[in-house]
Amino acid sequence: MSKKENKEYNNGNQQENIENISNDESASKDLNENAEGKLDISPEAATEESEEKEEKTVPFETIIAELENNLAKINDKYLRLSAEFDNYRKRTLREKMELTRSAGESVMRNVLPVMDDVERAVSSIEKGLDLEATKEGVTLIHNKFKDFANQNGLKEIAAMGEVFNTDLHEAVTKIPAPSDEMKGKIIDVIQKGYYLNDKVIRFAKVIVGE
Repeated sequence: MSKKENKEYNNGNQQENIENISNDESASKDLNENAEGKLDISPEAATEESEEKEEKTVPFETIIAELENNLAKINDKYLRLSAEFDNYRKRTLREKMELTRSAGESVMRNVLPVMDDVERAVSSIEKGLDLEATKEGVTLIHNKFKDFANQNGLKEIAAMGEVFNTDLHEAVTKIPAPSDEMKGKIIDVIQKGYYLNDKVIRFAKVIVGE
């Protein structure tokens, strides 16, 4: 390659480099302009953004007022619930007392016919009427009263000839058993025991053989 050709070649490379640099500067300028267009960081934009944040901020006094209002609503609700519960408790106690009185009233009303029969029997005895008729009347009264008691859940505890059971019987005394089979069993009943709805309300007082 001659000196002239070499010089022309170098001049061409320099011109190409200058064009490339110019293109890079133009691309960089365009990129900056696009970025500035998308993200406005001017002082005016920053001021507007700050004003928008201030507008969104709720004043402290408003927050306090809302909290006080909510607290007042909760207190009012609590007082109402407390009053309702107190009324419910009093009403329940009153209904329970009325139920107890009405249950006793029902029992006593059913006892009245038995009491009438007893009074008639006592009157017959005082007048010295037929002893057999009086005895038969007393027996009928006794049977009627037993039926009434059974209808109301009162049942007699089996005792005579049964094995002694501390859950049902109360031993008054012990005596020699008349036979080996009666050892540990009830020989005599001093006072009958009773269940009320399967609950022992009185133990049977008995004599046990040993």
